[in-house]
Order: sequence, then structure tokens, then C-alpha cells
Amino acid sequence: MSIQQIQETIAPARAQVVTHPLYAQLQTLDDVRTFMQYHVFAVWDFMSLLKGLQQQLTCVDVPWVPKGSAATRYLINEIVTGEESDVDMDGNRCSHFELYEKAMEQAGADTAPIKGLIRAIQAGKSIKDSIAEAELPEGVKGFLRFTFDVIASRKPHIMAAVFTFGREDLIPDMFYALVKDLDQKFPGKLSTFIYYLERHIEVDGDHHSQLAMQMVQELCGGDAQLWNEAAQYAQQSLIWRHQLWSAILDEKVFL
Repeated sequence: MSIQQIQETIAPARAQVVTHPLYAQLQTLDDVRTFMQYHVFAVWDFMSLLKGLQQQLTCVDVPWVPKGSAATRYLINEIVTGEESDVDMDGNRCSHFELYEKAMEQAGADTAPIKGLIRAIQAGKSIKDSIAEAELPEGVKGFLRFTFDVIASRKPHIMAAVFTFGREDLIPDMFYALVKDLDQKFPGKLSTFIYYLERHIEVDGDHHSQLAMQMVQELCGGDAQLWNEAAQYAQQSLIWRHQLWSAILDEKVFL
């Protein structure tokens, strides 16, 4: 199998995400606020998946010893630098998650749910219990559970496949155009979100996606079983993304 064959395998599931009816329902500022309130969990667990990959592919212990191949170490460290230490609109260093939080605050979206989950984890509660006790739609919880099950597998090829094919490159251009139009209707409310999307398209959608595909190629190599598992989990990640979008669509603001 190859990268192209994975893309062919997951094409139907990916198409369902890209054409999800949620996008057409984001017509008001309140709609976007609700979207951000729940989408932020995907932004956050993306960072957790990223760091999980870094743990598996590089040495993060002391004393340091060589681990894995230099090629995969380079690929994941390059992505981590961009995701964890990018710049905001004013040139200040911040992670993409922190940038998203700033966008939520500017838009007036509710940050209490995501901050509550993070506080529970910081207080020492397990991720499993933190998710179970959070007041979130089941589709959001299921999405999070899948991500952390993938991380817990400690299988780099599976983690890399989910990271590469099931994550943030799925926000289509039509959504970007829609948010930009709303920003014109509500000046100063969504400019940071627009900036986040632009950075996403510029960095994640091009440079990082190419690095991530190289990473999958490196990790699967010539092993057919690894390629098959990568394709299977990439497809599952898209199914869970579709359920996440459906959970957001089901929130009362859209009824």
C-alpha cells in the first residue's frame, strides 16, 4: 500500500466530512460561537496527539539516547515547533491551541467547557475520568476517547495516520470563505479566528501535511500490515470527525 492508496481508501469517508451539512448552518455569529465552543476540543486533542507522536519518535528522557530514525525525528520536531510555538497576529509566540482560545475570547464563545476539562487534568484526574465527567455532547466525548485510545496504543504508524489524514486539513475552503464573510458583518469579532484559519491553511495545510505524509511513509515502510492498520485508523478518525460535526449540528442553536 502507499499514501495514494490510503487516500483512495478513505476518500468516501473524507467526502462525507467535507460535505457535512454543518457548514451551511453556520450563518450567524452565535452559530460560529457554538461551533468554536466544541471544535476547540479537536484543536486541543490534536496537540495531545502531536506530543504523543513526539514521545514515541524522539527521546524526551534524560539521559538522552538516540531513538528511531533521524528522518522521523526531524519530521515530528519540525511539526511540533510550528504547532506549539507559532505566532499570533501581533507576532507573539503561542501554540495553535492558545491562538484558538484567543479567537474564542474575541468572538465571545464559551471557553468554560474546555478550560474545565484542562483544569481537571491539571488537578491530576485521568483523561478517561475527565472526559466522562465533562458536560459535553456524546459525539464530542466519543471523538476525544478515540484520540486518546490511539495515543494509548503507542503505535507510531497508527498515530501518524490519524494525525495526517483525520485532522485539521479537513476544514474546507467554503468554511473559510463563510467565516470571512461573517467577519465583514461583525467587524472585530472574528478577525483572530480568520487569522487562525489563514495560518492553518498556510502552515498546516501545505508544509505540515507534506511532512506528515512523509512521516507515515517512513513509519510504514514496506510492511503491508502497518499500511493496512494506518488506512483503517485513518478511516475511523474521519468517521469520528463526522460524528463530532453532527454533535455540533445537533446543538439547540441550529434547531
